[in-house]
Amino acid sequence: MAQCECLAMCPFFLGKMANMPVIADMLKRTYCRGDNSLCARYKVFKAKGLHVVPDDLYPRQMDRALNIVES
Repeated sequence: MAQCECLAMCPFFLGKMANMPVIADMLKRTYCRGDNSLCARYKVFKAKGLHVVPDDLYPRQMDRALNIVES
């Protein structure tokens, strides 16, 4: 899959992960440059729009993402 179109402006990586480059890079490889459909943030973005994605939503929090999408 292609790189996520939100990566350059993702508040999660620009904020929470800014001081953790090694972990951020591992997450980016999996969720942003890998299979975007596995990313909870991407799922909310695609279903509801960028403005609905909580800044504190972690890529692996799919249950939380599904609750947001279904609400």
